[in-house]
Amino acid sequence: MLIPSLLVLAGLGILLVGGDIFVRGSASIAAKLKISALVIGLTVVAFGTSAPELIINIFSALSGSSDIALGNVLGSNISNILLGLGVAGVILPLSVKKGTAFKEIPFAILTVLVLFFLASDKLIGDGTSFGNMLSRADGFVLISFFFIFLYYTYGLTKVEGDQNQEKITTYSWPTSLLYILGGMICLFFGGKLLVDNAVLIARLAGLSELFIGLTITAIGTSLPEIITSAIAAYKNHPDLAIGNIVGSNIFNILWVLGLTPIIAPLPIQGDVTIDILITLGISILLFAILFVGGKRGKLKLRRSEAVGFILLYVVYIIYIVLRG
Repeated sequence: MLIPSLLVLAGLGILLVGGDIFVRGSASIAAKLKISALVIGLTVVAFGTSAPELIINIFSALSGSSDIALGNVLGSNISNILLGLGVAGVILPLSVKKGTAFKEIPFAILTVLVLFFLASDKLIGDGTSFGNMLSRADGFVLISFFFIFLYYTYGLTKVEGDQNQEKITTYSWPTSLLYILGGMICLFFGGKLLVDNAVLIARLAGLSELFIGLTITAIGTSLPEIITSAIAAYKNHPDLAIGNIVGSNIFNILWVLGLTPIIAPLPIQGDVTIDILITLGISILLFAILFVGGKRGKLKLRRSEAVGFILLYVVYIIYIVLRG
């Protein structure tokens, strides 16, 4: 158990490093090609921060470990909201503009609803379904929503302008290409190392693969988003703290869970439906809390509510431990 556990941590570390240097290299090349910072943020950086989830899902799907693939995305989204916004909200009460929350959070709720319907073949099917599954057709549906989201977000930011985008750090062409190549290699080997040993741990300990996906891999791949939101809160950028989490959750479902079943269809076990509903519930809870007591065009996640989010996450972890 000790060696596989250490290899899981090593794989996670390699994934995080790989995602970071891949983003740096890709963003540098995009900037050199005069692609706007806006487009870089919507595509290159978004892909890079979701790359660990994507790589884990691809390896999990190809190896037949669909529970890890689904648990990874759902667990990541749950930890993003409850743990990521919980920590950020404790550092700084998060006040955001109504426009930001009212457009992005409902879209995030919609993505979870779409996933629920696509994953509930037996519940809403014609009675001939043998089980729930995310098929290749379902994957194309999610990818279609993803491109709608990109187009919609791009249109909004075109109206608001590109003045708030940070300057992109550029490197020489050889360095940029080396970062991209090195990042891809790290993502590939880190993902394989993590998935293989996470499955081994689950079998040795008698744990379900869904449990591993919802905990170890989910929290690990959520670290970039959680750390980013915490730093944004510390630097008094509340819109960024919340926008980073909400955008990441949309990206995880529409892009990561959209692409995965296209590569290999994902059969769905009964417990996964419960986790989809939990994800939906906390997304609605976030939307409701932001609108309670909001005034003068501002919405707020208070410290007490942020602490409540962290406690809810502890309760959720206890629940899935007891569920096994």
